Amino acid sequence: MSAPSSPLTRPRGQRIGQLLGTTTFQLASGIIALFVIAAAAIVWMIYAQTNVLLTEQVMTGLRREAEALTALARDGGTRTIDRAIAERSEPRGVQLYFLADGRGVRLAGNLVNVPTEVGADPRGGVFRYVAPPRVDAQQGVDAGTRLAVAIPVPVGPDRRLIVGRDVEDQRAFADKVRRIFLVGFGGLAVAGLVGGFMVSRLVVRRIEDINSAARSIMAGDLARRITTGGNGDEIDGLAQNLNRMLDRIEQLMGGLREVSDNIAHDLKTPLNRLRNRAEAALRENGGAGGYRQGLERVIEEADELIKTFNALLLIARLEAGAVEENMEVFDSGALVRDVAELYEPVTEEAGLSLRIDATGGPQIKANRQLIGQAVANLIDNAIKYGVRNGGVIGVQVVTGPDGLDISVSDQGPGIAPEDRERAVKRFVRLERSRTKPGTGLGLSLVTAVARLHGGTVRLEDNGPGLKVVVSLPKRLYSE
Repeated sequence: MSAPSSPLTRPRGQRIGQLLGTTTFQLASGIIALFVIAAAAIVWMIYAQTNVLLTEQVMTGLRREAEALTALARDGGTRTIDRAIAERSEPRGVQLYFLADGRGVRLAGNLVNVPTEVGADPRGGVFRYVAPPRVDAQQGVDAGTRLAVAIPVPVGPDRRLIVGRDVEDQRAFADKVRRIFLVGFGGLAVAGLVGGFMVSRLVVRRIEDINSAARSIMAGDLARRITTGGNGDEIDGLAQNLNRMLDRIEQLMGGLREVSDNIAHDLKTPLNRLRNRAEAALRENGGAGGYRQGLERVIEEADELIKTFNALLLIARLEAGAVEENMEVFDSGALVRDVAELYEPVTEEAGLSLRIDATGGPQIKANRQLIGQAVANLIDNAIKYGVRNGGVIGVQVVTGPDGLDISVSDQGPGIAPEDRERAVKRFVRLERSRTKPGTGLGLSLVTAVARLHGGTVRLEDNGPGLKVVVSLPKRLYSE
C-alpha cells in the first residue's frame, strides 16, 4: 500500500484547495469573519450616529436662523427682511436663501427658484441646486449640482422666504468615510484570509513533518525522529514528547529483540541439559535408584528454568506497573539491614565479610517486597563476583537532599564503563565463560524495581570492584 501524499507535494491547485480545507485555515477564517462583522457593526453604528448628529446640527442651526428672521420681519417689516436677505446672500455661500413676494417673484437670495422638495412641504426637505461655478486651484472649475437642506420661514403675508444650508461637504465626507470603511474592511478581510492561508501552510508543514516521520517509523525506520523548529512552541513541545516516546519504544523494541536472542541462547543450554540427563537416566538403566537420581537432576534443572521465567514475568509486570498499588510504609534502613543479615552465613561460606551501614534510613512508602528482592539480588551478585578469602561486601543506605541511595559494593573484577549500560539489560552476562550460576536477570530486575518507584540505577567504580547504587526519589518519603 502506498503512503498518502502530503498536501505540500500535490499539484498547486489541489494543494491550495487542501490547505483551504484545513482546520487551521477554517478557524482563522472564522475568527477573522467574526472580527470583521463585529468591527463593521461598530463602525457602521458610529457612522450612522455621526450622520444623525451632523443632520441634527444643521437643522438646529436652520431653526435658530428661522426664528431670528421671523423676529426680524415682525419687528422691522418687509423692508428690513428684504435688506437682511440681500446682505446675507453670498453667491457661493453655505447659507442659502430665496425671498419672493406674494406673487412668487424673486426679490433676493442666492437660490434661483424655490426647490420643489421644499415648496410642497411646510417642514422643509433635502434638495439639489445648481451652484455658481467656482475656480479651485487644485480641482479647477467646480460646477454642478450640490446637496442642500432648507425649511420655509414665515415672514409675513406678502413675503415668502426659504432658508437653507449647503450640506455637500458633509455628504462628501460621509461618502469618503463610507469608501474608507469599505476599502479598509475589504483589505482587512483579504489580509485575514492571506494570514489564515499562511498560518495554515505553516501548521500543515509542521504537521507533515510529524506525519512523514510517523510513516518512516511505521515502515521500519525506528531511528527516525521528528525535527523541531527550535522556537519552543506547542508543536515543538509535542515533537519533543513524541521523540521521547519513540526513544522509549525503540529501547523496548531493542530490548525485546535482545531478550528474544538471549532466550534462544541462554535457555537452549539448560533445556538440552535437561533432555540429556533424562536420556542418560534411561540409557544407564541403573534401576530405581538411578532413575530417582536422574529425576532429581531433571527437577533441579526444571526449577532453574521456572526461576528464569518467573523473573521474566516479574520484570514484565514491573515495567507495566502492575504491582505499583501494593505500597506500604516501612523503615528503609531496617529492611536493607534485615536482608543483608540473611546473607551473612552465605558470605562467610564464600570467604567474604559483610559490612552493613544502614542506620537512620527514612520511612518510605514503596513496595516492601520488591525493594527487599532488589537488595537481595545485588548482594547475591556481589557474593558471586566478589574476591574470595578476604573480600569485603559493603551494604549502605545514604539519605541525601534528592532522595535515598541504597548501594551494594564488592571488590571483584568490576564492570568496564563501556559495558555498564548493557549490563542492566535482560539476559546480559559479561562473564564469557558463563561458569557462574545465574540467568543475567538480576540487574535487570533491580532496574525495573527502581523505575517502578521513579528511581534510577547507577553502576560505579568501587576501586577495585563494582558499586551498584539504587536511587529512590524523595517523594517516596512518608510524612
